[in-house]
Amino acid sequence: MGTARIVFDRWAGRYAGRMADVRSSAVRDLFAAATRPDMISFSGGMPEISRVPADDVVSAATAAIRDAGTEALQYGSSEGREGVRRVVVELMAEVGVRIKPDDVVITAGAQQALDLLAKIFLDPGDTVICEGPTYLGALQAFSAYQPDVVCVPADEHGMRTDLLAAELERLGPRGAKFIYTIPNFQNPAGVTLTPARRRELLEIASAYDVPVIEDDPYGRLRFEGGHCLPLRALDDDVIYVGTFSKIFAPGLRLGWIVAPHPVLGRFLLAKQAADLCGSAYAQVTAERYFGGTRWRRTLQELTRTYAGRRDAMLDALEEHFPPEAKWTAPEGGFFVWVEMPAFLDLKSILAEAVEHGVTYVPGDAFYPDGRGRNCMRLAFCFAEPDAIREGIRRLAEVLDDRLELYRAFAAAGALPGASDTTGGRDR
Repeated sequence: MGTARIVFDRWAGRYAGRMADVRSSAVRDLFAAATRPDMISFSGGMPEISRVPADDVVSAATAAIRDAGTEALQYGSSEGREGVRRVVVELMAEVGVRIKPDDVVITAGAQQALDLLAKIFLDPGDTVICEGPTYLGALQAFSAYQPDVVCVPADEHGMRTDLLAAELERLGPRGAKFIYTIPNFQNPAGVTLTPARRRELLEIASAYDVPVIEDDPYGRLRFEGGHCLPLRALDDDVIYVGTFSKIFAPGLRLGWIVAPHPVLGRFLLAKQAADLCGSAYAQVTAERYFGGTRWRRTLQELTRTYAGRRDAMLDALEEHFPPEAKWTAPEGGFFVWVEMPAFLDLKSILAEAVEHGVTYVPGDAFYPDGRGRNCMRLAFCFAEPDAIREGIRRLAEVLDDRLELYRAFAAAGALPGASDTTGGRDR
């Protein structure tokens, strides 16, 4: 994985203290290894943009200059162009959320939205509640503002709302600044919050007067199962974060936030300080791309592609992985979450996996406190099915080598302790 180079930092004493809490992205740290031509990568949640027709993108980008050249190349408003906000209004209406353009602010991807929400809500020592495990990019965004992140365990039905209520009761009145949740095909666990739990979550949040931030990057990538209404469709106080990255192209860096107007007012102040305004050219390109109907056919084809890759991964796990493993069976999205016996440290064997030509993200990246070391996130979105099957076979070989000790304990009737995470399912 390369040799670390020690560099003296003459400014080390001048950085803000909060930078000590900012963690590196485990996915970005693996990027060099993952891009080797001989490597099968299950680490990055990268959309399969090669399936987006190049002609459609060229047409949209050309129209951005032809039809709105001076506007597309100029500064724009901080909230984003009205045209692209109207696209968001239409997209949200299709999933049951009724809003107006004034309810929307366009962001530089969903990641900027998470960072700016943390900036306007969090003081050092504040409590944030997330699922356990949760999105590592959210942990990274929140960490700069020095909160105490509490992870409420999830199972195959999403966040355990009974444990959420118990945690809020423990914290007391106004004890949490917000609840952050990914209800659809959660990153990293792949699980979906059931309709009943969605309502329970909102009832609990209302009872304790805690804002809810709903992060929904994968909601349109459903392979099976019934549609679940977004939390925002059930409660107008929910702060909703969306992105064009999974339904168009991540390179445009376009996302959005829908929120009550007092929140949007503070959010815009933070956004103006961060970037003044987003890329007008990227926004006009998105307007043109979503102006017709061809994108819907493209999205359907993408979803079928991801479903086939999900199936290839689940089949390969069933065929090759050891019987001690558990994993989730996502109904959409990009990820499968694998849980191994508690004694097995999957971070410590990552280098061996890389030597075998396969990468994954160790589970501790998805917790704020080092839990999840016996788990891993496997992304099925980018590799072709044959590569997925081969990558799982390679990974199974590495795991089998490390499980000999566990099997010896089992034969002696002295198994190691139980797992410290939830969210997996028995095969």
